[in-house]
Amino acid sequence: MIEITYHKEGDYFVPDLYLEKENYEEDYIVGKYGHLRLEYLKNQKKAEYIIMFMNKTLRRHIVETDKQAKKRFEILMTQMLEKNPINENLKNTDHLKWTGLMNNYKHTAEEIIFRELIYC
Repeated sequence: MIEITYHKEGDYFVPDLYLEKENYEEDYIVGKYGHLRLEYLKNQKKAEYIIMFMNKTLRRHIVETDKQAKKRFEILMTQMLEKNPINENLKNTDHLKWTGLMNNYKHTAEEIIFRELIYC
């Protein structure tokens, strides 16, 4: 357990808190899914967010969630395109239909990721 010290300011005791920087994969740039998970923790699961923040495991959690979500997205897109292939000629002949189908696959994959990894 962390020992907290206090100092007096006027009539109040204020905790002497400071945060040590987490060095977990500091060169990794957190993407869309990591930021969504962070916002969800901040707004919906405040106690879990605070615990991870104080234990210095928040960055590790966000980075790992982001990596897992990106991998899962690639796997889901590959599976959907194998099961329901889109003819590449459609890209040249009917670009809007091709874009619509690809966007449908993308949104379906993201809904699965949101349910499994981000908002759980």
